[in-house]
Amino acid sequence: MIGASRGIGADVARAFARRGAMVVVSARDADALGGVARELGALGVEALAVPADVSEEGSLVRAADEVRSRCGHLEMAVNNAGEGFLPTDLVDVTTEAFDRVLQVHVRGTFLAMKHEIPMLLAAGGGAIVNMSSTAGTSAYRGGSPYVAAKHAILGLTKSAALDYAARGVRVNAVAPGPIETDRLASAPEAYREQARQAVPMRRLGRGVDVAEAVVWLASPAAAFVTGTTLAVDGGRSAGWS
Repeated sequence: MIGASRGIGADVARAFARRGAMVVVSARDADALGGVARELGALGVEALAVPADVSEEGSLVRAADEVRSRCGHLEMAVNNAGEGFLPTDLVDVTTEAFDRVLQVHVRGTFLAMKHEIPMLLAAGGGAIVNMSSTAGTSAYRGGSPYVAAKHAILGLTKSAALDYAARGVRVNAVAPGPIETDRLASAPEAYREQARQAVPMRRLGRGVDVAEAVVWLASPAAAFVTGTTLAVDGGRSAGWS
């Protein structure tokens, strides 16, 4: 589980742990990661914290080696690493900011799958779930780097799904809408209300809403599902209401 130190990623790790899975959590923040691993251990499962930075391939190589040595095999992977971005009109976006967002979201997802897929193949197959967003299926003003990155993740997901469908590895994505993470929880109430009103269900999503969708996509219940994107957005992608 990459990007599991907080927010949606931590909720996904908890959802797997509640089902008795051994969970490997990974992120840049080693201290926060350790806290999540201890919480999962308190649920009665084995949890391993492996700090890694998806923007550095060497870091992912070391993480993959540690998973092999400590766990022996990998059955499923969730790629959730992200980089925040404040809305900015395109011509005002710095090249450095654009590159950083794509480096973490797109290159990071590519590198993660590059080192996860061989372990899944060695185990006889498995599942990957990549984290996109409703920004991966439509755009919003001021979001050019983030929107481009989340669209690209869906393209990577489809291509990887086709590459390995016949070899037992399924690759899917989820596209969350507005989710009440720490960042949104700390936003001004006027902004939160605007986000709620943009959702047909008239509420913000919860991390557990996304987590349950991820668990389903990774489970045998979704055995005939690959190369698809599951929107978890309270109906937002269906249109305006």
